[in-house]
Amino acid sequence: MYLIGLTGGIASGKSTVARRLYEHGAVHLDADQLARRVVEPGTPALAAIVEAFGTDVLRPDGALDRDRLGRLVFADDAARARLNGIVHPAVRELSARLIREAGERDPDAIVVYDVPLLVEASVDHPFDLIVVTSAGRKEQVKRLVDERGLEPEHAEARIDAQVDDEERRRIADVVIDTSGTLGHTVSQADALWARIVEERRSKG
Repeated sequence: MYLIGLTGGIASGKSTVARRLYEHGAVHLDADQLARRVVEPGTPALAAIVEAFGTDVLRPDGALDRDRLGRLVFADDAARARLNGIVHPAVRELSARLIREAGERDPDAIVVYDVPLLVEASVDHPFDLIVVTSAGRKEQVKRLVDERGLEPEHAEARIDAQVDDEERRRIADVVIDTSGTLGHTVSQADALWARIVEERRSKG
């Protein structure tokens, strides 16, 4: 099995790269989806969140009210750290199990673990390659405004709440520049896939 850690800031083209690698045959795991799974009703993580933040963070059907919780922790570093201390270990445990299962199903699998907070959450899976998507701050703001309908100041706040792009680049084995056309981003993903396949073939 070959494990790729894919990360990048908000609106940096990560999903485009992940989708392209999936089209080539990679197994795709999305940390955001896993973060939703670990807080579904009945999970230990949801129980711990209710204990930490109260029943106000639940919707009437017993599911987590993500918007309400988000407002609680967004501007409160201590609250966000408390939440991360519950969710991150649960995601780490689930992702490790899914990665292991993918390798058991197909020892030759190429697994792409798409994890926005790879740096912030100190994700320490044994990655063979870390890929960072990078678009530049102005382009990220533009995408958040044009594609997601955010006000420019809200877009900037979302970007500022994440780790600086330089920190991501420091851990990168490969940086994919997504600031250009979609075709340019896709061609870089194609080249990355070809490189990985060739490396594995040469190692026999």
